[in-house]
Amino acid sequence: MNMEQLMQYVTLALIGIGALAFLVSVITQVIKEMPGLKNIQTNAVALVISLILCPLTVVILCIYLQIKIIWYYIVAAVIAAFIVYLVATGGWEKVAEMWRRTRWEEVEPENNNNPEDV
Repeated sequence: MNMEQLMQYVTLALIGIGALAFLVSVITQVIKEMPGLKNIQTNAVALVISLILCPLTVVILCIYLQIKIIWYYIVAAVIAAFIVYLVATGGWEKVAEMWRRTRWEEVEPENNNNPEDV
């Protein structure tokens, strides 16, 4: 493989990630307006949409190009779905914020030995 082919593949991959991120953003905005989904975090909806859309896109592309679907294409599509999710939602800060909001934290018991109460 020469450098020209490599650059062509990288360019096509970036175009694909950008197009899928755009679709994830649009679908997320449309779905979030539905009555039952307003209480769900937008980040979670975008993640689920990208986890559905990326493998589906790979399967459709393989059927269109008449390529035999191999298991690791689907695994790669699931991994790529996280990249598409990060591009669609704005980066790692969103993932960290989502983790902080859903993480279980132990609440410390109140200190009953307060000297001011005596």
